[in-house]
Amino acid sequence: MAKRRVRIGLIGYKFMGKAHSNAYRQAPRFFDMEWEPELAVICGRDERALKAAADKFGWQECETDWRRVIERQDIDLIDVSTPGDLHAPIAIAAANAGKTVWCEKPLANSLEEARSMRQAVEKAGVFHAVFHNYRYCPAVALAFNMIQDGLLGKIYHFRAVYLQDWIADPSFPLVWRLDKHSAGSGAHGDINSHIIDLGRYLVGEIAEVSGHLETFVKQRPKLAATDDRLGGTASTEMGEVTVDDAAMFLAKFENGALGTFEATRFALGRKNHNRFEINGSRGSIVFNLERMNELEFYSNDDAEAHRGFRTIQVTDGVHPFTGSWWPAGHIIGYEHTFTHLVVSGFERMAKGENPTPDFEDGLRNQRVLDAVTRSSASRKWECV
Repeated sequence: MAKRRVRIGLIGYKFMGKAHSNAYRQAPRFFDMEWEPELAVICGRDERALKAAADKFGWQECETDWRRVIERQDIDLIDVSTPGDLHAPIAIAAANAGKTVWCEKPLANSLEEARSMRQAVEKAGVFHAVFHNYRYCPAVALAFNMIQDGLLGKIYHFRAVYLQDWIADPSFPLVWRLDKHSAGSGAHGDINSHIIDLGRYLVGEIAEVSGHLETFVKQRPKLAATDDRLGGTASTEMGEVTVDDAAMFLAKFENGALGTFEATRFALGRKNHNRFEINGSRGSIVFNLERMNELEFYSNDDAEAHRGFRTIQVTDGVHPFTGSWWPAGHIIGYEHTFTHLVVSGFERMAKGENPTPDFEDGLRNQRVLDAVTRSSASRKWECV
């Protein structure tokens, strides 16, 4: 039986464009897929850099105008891997053109934009997905299965941190991620959105939040380049930082569990420290992305003399996704989470089902982000 080829138009070619390109290429090489991605056209504004990316990542064609990519009748799926201010216009235009739409996280720069994007894909009746890739760490997927099987019992606590340090130096320049117009928010939307999604995925929906956003460095050197998305060197002129450097909030889940969330780019020594702990009536689970092939598990059902956290090496063929890669104990990495998301999404679309997480998940995530922002301003608990 001939496999269906899904021709992809990727808008954006830098960090996430690289990660997505690799995922599309590797997915059919390691997994048996009924629908397979085809790297048709990659789009960006810097023609020279774009051509280099296309050659390196294996794309057939280049295009500098995303509108022309959407207009093409031979493109099936639009992947939006741009800064946040372009998510809504590209995704809505793609949905209106009848394309499948996959989008980087957070879904939008605002709750209003997220609502419009969800409405557009629903009205058009097209498939849609959001790249919350950490759901697709095998250890996180195993944690989900263990929770669903009742091994933790009633969930009491979800506590999560996402810690980085890449802008802790005050002389670091004013890149687009530090501009509210382009990025929507700082650490809050960029990395807090990831642990919010993990909390929703593993524990349930969030009902109320009490949060605080902080910007430690108010001004930074502007980039000498006319468009900082294209890179450049720092100038002597200073510009205002218009997003948060750190975000933290308390949460009440709809099922009664309590949550704490902290995201910062000012945790010196922490490069990509995405960690959560879940405590229930029967046991606890701990995950740390920097040791992503491991899951710590404590079971209160063990004999009292034997109780303690055990480390599960999530590398066996019985674990989610791992059987398609290497023999047991041969670990995988960050890039594989995107591959697993692609495989899962394409499997679901082949069955006529929407991928997960989807734009509804993105909208619900955005509601939490918005409620935390409102709480930081009001200094009160806010409903999601």
